[in-house]
Amino acid sequence: MTNDAKSAPQGSEADISNWKEIVARYQKPSVARSVWQIVNTVVPYIGIWALMYVTVQISWWLTIPLAILAGGFMVRMFIIFHDCGHSAYFKSQKANHFVGAITGVLTFTPYYHWRWEHAIHHSSSGDLDRRGTGDVWTMTVQEYLESSRWKKFSYRLARNPFILFVLAPLALFLVLQRVPKLRAPARERYSVYWTNLALGAMAAGLIWVFGLKAYLIIQITVLMAAGSAGVWLFYVQHQFEGVYWERANDWDYAQAALQGSSFYKLPKILQWFSGNIGFHHIHHLSPRIPNYHLEKCHKAEPLFQTVKPVTLFGSLKSFTFRLWDEQQRKLVGYRHLRTVRKQAKQAARS
Repeated sequence: MTNDAKSAPQGSEADISNWKEIVARYQKPSVARSVWQIVNTVVPYIGIWALMYVTVQISWWLTIPLAILAGGFMVRMFIIFHDCGHSAYFKSQKANHFVGAITGVLTFTPYYHWRWEHAIHHSSSGDLDRRGTGDVWTMTVQEYLESSRWKKFSYRLARNPFILFVLAPLALFLVLQRVPKLRAPARERYSVYWTNLALGAMAAGLIWVFGLKAYLIIQITVLMAAGSAGVWLFYVQHQFEGVYWERANDWDYAQAALQGSSFYKLPKILQWFSGNIGFHHIHHLSPRIPNYHLEKCHKAEPLFQTVKPVTLFGSLKSFTFRLWDEQQRKLVGYRHLRTVRKQAKQAARS
C-alpha cells in the first residue's frame, strides 16, 4: 500500500486520484451569482455605515452593534476579495483584479501583495518544512524544547488567545498590511503603496463626515469584529484535531487539502457571513471553485462525504492546541511537554 493510500480519509485511492476531474465540474464562475453576491454584501456594508452616521448622533448603544454587524459583512466581503485573488470569481482576469483591488481597500488588504503571499500558503499548507508564510506560527514539540527562553516566551505570547484573536488582527490590518515584504515582486510591493493611498483618502473622507473620534471608534470596532472572526476561521481551518502535517518528502497536495484543511460546519447564518469558507478542505483542493459552489460540491461528491466535520462547539478544543508532536502525529497543548520531558529523563536513565 502506498503512503498516500495509508493517509487517505477513508475514501478509496480511485476517489482521490480522480480529484482533478471531480473539482473541475464546479470551477466555472457565474457572473450573475458573483454580481448578486457583491450587491448583497457591499451595498449593506455601505448602508450600515450610513445608519451609523445617524445613530452616532443619538447613542453609541445603537452604533456599536451596527459596527459589529458591519464587521460581519466585512468578513463576507473578504471572501469575495479572496476568490478574486484565486481568479475564481469571474472568467475575466481583469474583472477579478478590479473587484479584488476595490474590495481590498474596503477590507484594508493590498490585493496583489496578499494574492502573492496567499498562493505560497496554498502551495505549502501542511508541509512542516515550508512553514512561515501566510500561516499561524506553529512549532513542533522538539523545536520548542530546543528553543531559547526568549523564543519560547515569544511563541507563548504569539499563541496566547488574547494576542492571537484580539490584538494580532488589529496589528495585521492596521500595521503589517501597510508594509510590503522585502522579497515581494515589484507589482506586489506597489499594490501595498496604492492601497495605503486609497485607504488614506477613504479615512480622510470618513473623518470629514463622522469626525475623528467617532470615525476611529467605529472603524476600530469594525476591524476588531471582522479581524477576530477572520483569524479564528483561519486558525480553525488548519489547527484542529486530526490535522495533517508531513515533512516535505512525504507531503501530498491532495491529502494536505482533505486532511490538513477542516470542514468547519457552521450554523447557516455564520456560513452565509463567512462565504462558505468552512468548506475549506474543498477550497484547498481547488482554489478555483467560487465560494458559492463549495457547498454544492461537498454535498454532491462522495469523496468529500468521508471528511469529518468540525462543529462550532467542537472547534473550541482548538484553543488548547499549541504544538505539533511529530512522534504522535497530532497537535498537543503545553501540558504534553511534561510527558515528553519525563520520557526523556527515563530514557536517559536506562
